[in-house]
Amino acid sequence: MKVNLAIRFMLEMCGLVAVSYWGFQTGSGFLMKAVLGIGSPFLLATIWGIFVAPKSALRVKGSGRVVLELIIFGVAALAIYDVGKLTLAIILAIVAVVSSILNHLWEQQR
Repeated sequence: MKVNLAIRFMLEMCGLVAVSYWGFQTGSGFLMKAVLGIGSPFLLATIWGIFVAPKSALRVKGSGRVVLELIIFGVAALAIYDVGKLTLAIILAIVAVVSSILNHLWEQQR
């Protein structure tokens, strides 16, 4: 069970890297690359911190949390897909779905 928590942490980090990479690859011009490359992971981390983080006062519970997590991980997978990394996007999506389901079933709290 603790292995799943480690995998989830790595998924969270991969998600941030994925949207950051997308931002730096997608933006045109230095300013837009910086805004998207830094702003998009910051936005994703803020949403995660407010609604998914274990100690958040506004934490979504139950299956609603699973859905929100999958949306966030889905955004990261789509970002990687958008920059032409299909295999990485599929791996991220599959691992995220399996880990989120196991996290919910095992009622893992960090």
